Amino acid sequence: MSTQYVLGIDLGTTNCVLAYAALEDEHPQVSLLAIPQVVDNHTCESRSSLPSFSFLAGASHSGDQQSSHNQAEGHLDLPWAKGRHFAVGEFARWQSAEAPQRTVSAAKSWLCHDRVDRYAPILPWNAPDTVDKISPLVASQRYLEHLAAAWEDAFPEAPIAEQRVVLTVPASFDPVARQLTHEAALAAGLPNDLVLLEEPQSAVYAWLLAEGDRWRDSLGIGDQLLVCDIGGGTTDFTLVGVKEQAGDLILQRLAVGNHLLVGGDNMDLALAHMAAEKFQEQGTRLDPWQSVALWHSCRAAKESLLSDDGPASHTVSVLGRGSKLIGGTVSVELKREAVEDVLVDGFLPRAQLGDRPARKRASGFQEIGLPFESDPAITRHLAAFLAAQTDEGEAIRPPSHVLFNGGVFKAASLRDRLLEVLASFGNEAARPLHNVDDMDHAVAQGAAYYGWTKHHGGVRIRGGVARSYYVGVETAGLAIPGAPRPLRALCVVPFGMEEGTTAEVPSDEIGLVHGQPAEFRFFASATRHEDQPGDTLEQWDEQELTETVPLRATLPEDESVEEPYVPVRFESAITELGMFELWCVSTQSDGRWKLEFTVREEAKDEQGAGNAT
Repeated sequence: MSTQYVLGIDLGTTNCVLAYAALEDEHPQVSLLAIPQVVDNHTCESRSSLPSFSFLAGASHSGDQQSSHNQAEGHLDLPWAKGRHFAVGEFARWQSAEAPQRTVSAAKSWLCHDRVDRYAPILPWNAPDTVDKISPLVASQRYLEHLAAAWEDAFPEAPIAEQRVVLTVPASFDPVARQLTHEAALAAGLPNDLVLLEEPQSAVYAWLLAEGDRWRDSLGIGDQLLVCDIGGGTTDFTLVGVKEQAGDLILQRLAVGNHLLVGGDNMDLALAHMAAEKFQEQGTRLDPWQSVALWHSCRAAKESLLSDDGPASHTVSVLGRGSKLIGGTVSVELKREAVEDVLVDGFLPRAQLGDRPARKRASGFQEIGLPFESDPAITRHLAAFLAAQTDEGEAIRPPSHVLFNGGVFKAASLRDRLLEVLASFGNEAARPLHNVDDMDHAVAQGAAYYGWTKHHGGVRIRGGVARSYYVGVETAGLAIPGAPRPLRALCVVPFGMEEGTTAEVPSDEIGLVHGQPAEFRFFASATRHEDQPGDTLEQWDEQELTETVPLRATLPEDESVEEPYVPVRFESAITELGMFELWCVSTQSDGRWKLEFTVREEAKDEQGAGNAT
């Protein structure tokens, strides 16, 4: 059976979307898949998006205080799955208010959190032992399995494994997070040759799809486009430049910001704090269960009040918990003007180019969890991002254009404030590009269009890898008690290295430990764009280079070498999927070892990340 469609999948922190286009069409026609999902007990309906929540009912949880739903057998059935004890999507999202310790959320953020074992059953985080938890990898796999099943339910003649699939990831995802996403996708039945595409690039492709050939009327040579993507759980910044090649305009990704854990969920929580104060003024003190429910209720209030034709006020209610309130509710009114003040000034305050995010105040004891940003002021993070793209001594160049993406920017007040701040950064105001009509679905639509252009030809954004990568090489020298040997950082992957390419890394011979456990240290930089393979850094600060997850492995022994190390040179590769591979090539034999990123605890203790060929 030949490939018929290209599918674009947005595996979002808060919502998942699947868009598709027929490859035989000469002009792209991108459509959204209606996704069947459980929305209530024994009720399955289709939605244009699948909320990224997983509810773990278990075989029975009638003793749990959290859930008021009937747990009769079959209440979570889907057209393609019967007798399930878990649900993903709309029902699970609402259960996050009623049964928070049985509901997984933000799995994507956990997937890129390198301080936890992402293969371990740790979600829901801090849930009691009575809950059968799942890993961030399994949670992501379940969302993709649901999308795959929904696709094959709608298009049984086009199995997803035989279609072209473009799966989006944050531009700031490191190699480990990309590999985990790829692994979850393969486990869910997606094709082996699926492509990973950065979300901000997908948003630009959605704009290109909407504009057609008119895009050249909006952008000119030398322009810089800021893609500002604020979703439910994260914020991402990307700069795209407009250049000329062979007399035609081309787009090239210039820079990518850090993966910031601040977004619409933070805004909902801010409104929940506002509402809680109002409840307290009425003499109602909310317990933890009600506070979680209030947080999720405030999401609907935000979306209603900030819409273009939103009401002047919105009633927020939670179920009563006291003996006099069983079966009843308690309510407060949130005013549109007050909500706008809290969200606009709290998350997009006026800022200057010299402003930086406030540093987190050190505390002796900290709860282990996701590394949320300590400063929610997105505009200060933006100022820091723009400053990081400028050489020392040069004036910071604000972007000439901005493309909004993410559900948060459906609110005109938030778009207007960001434009105001960008205008204060430079002499001219950044011009907003005409957005696609539906920012909730733009990433998936752009991914489908990207896949169509790869087949038919069209405008492509040139980008390559979003960071430079380095290996840590321990220097030789006299040992000093209590002091580690100095480390040099050797560039093995330059910024912008294209997918499907390899690079030889010039260097002196380097000893590769083999036949015994060893730790290999890697570093990444989002700002050192000029470094080339073979360049060595003797010293650096944390703003320049950040250390990634180390590789711990026992590489197979080369029996032709008697020493505990093999002299090698490096070859780096970026696969067509955008995955980073580092080959260690012996200079004395035919030995070749490939270092691959892994976070499996058992791999760290056994053979681990090293393979030999």
